[in-house]
Formats: sequence, structure tokens, C-alpha cells
Amino acid sequence: MAKSKVLIIGGTGYLGKRLVKASLANGNETYILQRPEIGVDIEKVEMLISFKMQGAHLLTASFNDHQSLVEAVKLVDVVICAISGVHIRSHHILLQLKLVDAIKEAGNIKRFLPSEFGTDPARIENAMEPGRVTFDDKMVVRKAIEEAGIPFTYVSANCFAGYFLGGLCQIGHILPSRDSVVLLGDGNQKAIYVDEDDIATYTIKTIDDPRTLNKTLYLRPPKNILSQREVVQIWEKLIGKELKKSTLSKEEFLAPMKELEYAEQVGLCHYYHVCYEGCLANFEIEEGEEASKRYPEVQYTTVEHYMKRYV
Repeated sequence: MAKSKVLIIGGTGYLGKRLVKASLANGNETYILQRPEIGVDIEKVEMLISFKMQGAHLLTASFNDHQSLVEAVKLVDVVICAISGVHIRSHHILLQLKLVDAIKEAGNIKRFLPSEFGTDPARIENAMEPGRVTFDDKMVVRKAIEEAGIPFTYVSANCFAGYFLGGLCQIGHILPSRDSVVLLGDGNQKAIYVDEDDIATYTIKTIDDPRTLNKTLYLRPPKNILSQREVVQIWEKLIGKELKKSTLSKEEFLAPMKELEYAEQVGLCHYYHVCYEGCLANFEIEEGEEASKRYPEVQYTTVEHYMKRYV
């Protein structure tokens, strides 16, 4: 079976660059949207040129130019959007409504994977303000996709390892301490941590898989479903030292909310749902597929292996 031609939007971003690499490695004809708004951001330009030299095609198009988006979409079979929905970086989820319009008009797309890659927004209806904006916006995009009759797969990738494991699940930290750690609540709520390269690999695996069409693909590598305490224990074992531990009640965790910038408030809410409520691992998958079962040939990175980089 011929592999799909893939267009990646947000191809120079944190996850997008990994999607480009995974698509090229899988032998897909790979296109990257090159937006004029990139201006003189030399690092992004260099990355695009590097991908071009590896065999990717650059397509110039803009969210502000509907026709350019339609023309770009017409060249491929699958569109993957990885524009940021993390407020501390940038939040552009609703820009995808313009992409939905272009895909609908083009009429040739076999599958659209919108920018999801986190918590399944359909499962978190009671999310806290202002953090719920991320989930609400993603649901607006989903509704538009489904109403337009566009074939889709939603990828729920849970916790990016770089953000969560690096900081031992503490907000505002991305490198692990060798001295102390603050446990959130009792530190026993399970979360799911996935190496960002594995997220990209599983995503590319799914684009030509009829079993995941019009479904959610959940990334739940079994060895990576761990509590904060278990993550800390893995780190302690790696460094051969026990950390000093203190605990933070949910009231204490939420207390500084009012003083924070909006973007930080959003992040605080997301950490609360993951670390205090266990929203990622507290349900069985009913409608959807689980990636590690569906693609057992992928040798995913375990938490223990991932954390060796910090030793």
C-alpha cells in the first residue's frame, strides 16, 4: 500500500519537528507549511532548510490566505497540525478553524489530525477556569471537523516527558533536583508520561491505519503509567540518593492562582487535574484505541530509560 503524503503544520515547533522527522523516517512524502509570518526567525528558517535537505517539501501558505491553504492541502492525503496549545509558549488552537475550512473546500483529505496531543478534552468536562479554555477550544475544533464530515484521528498523548519527568512532576521545573522534591497531595495519583519522539512515531503509525479512523488514539505505554512518588523513586535509584520530601495540599497548590499571569494560571489548572485528580489514568478506554497495544513493534522509551539523561 502506498504511504500517504503528509502535510505538517507547525513543523518547527516542539512536537512538530519530531513529527517531520518521524514522517521522513517512515518514508512518507513529507510537506511542511512554511508561513511568511516566520520573518527573520533564523533558527526556524534553518530548521526548515535542514528538513528540506533531508527530503521534505516546503509549501508557502498562511492562515491569513485561505486560497494558499486550500492549494497546500490539495497536494497531500493527510494533514497533521501541531500548532501550540500551551499558553506558556503560545495558544493558537482556534486558528485551526481556518484549516478546517480549507480542508473542507479541498475535499481530498483522507485524514486530519488536529493539534491535540495532551489530555482528551472530551473527558474533562468539569475542568477548572481558566485552564478549561484549552479543552473548550479543542472541542470547538473537533465539532467543526465532525460537522464538516472530515475524516480524523485525535491523538491523546497525555504528559510530555520533557515537561513532567524532567521536573519530577513539579510545575515550573524541567530539570530534576538532587536534593528535594515537593509531592503534590499524597503523590499517589497515576499519570502517563510519553517521550515526545514516541508521540511522533505513534502519530505517524496511525495515519494509514483504518482501525483508528474517526477515533481517538490514546498513548498509554504500560510501564509509563506511574504516580509522582514512583517517578521520584526511579530518580532516587538512578542517583543513589534519597530526596527530602515535603507535601503540598490541593488548597496550598491553588492558593497562588490569583497572583499568577494568565498563562501560568492555565498551566496550574492542568497540573491540578493531572496530579491531584489523576484525570489521565482514571478511566478505561471505551471508544478508541491504545497505541502500545495497536503498534507493539514500537519500542517505546520507558520512564526509567528517559530519566537516565538527567543523571
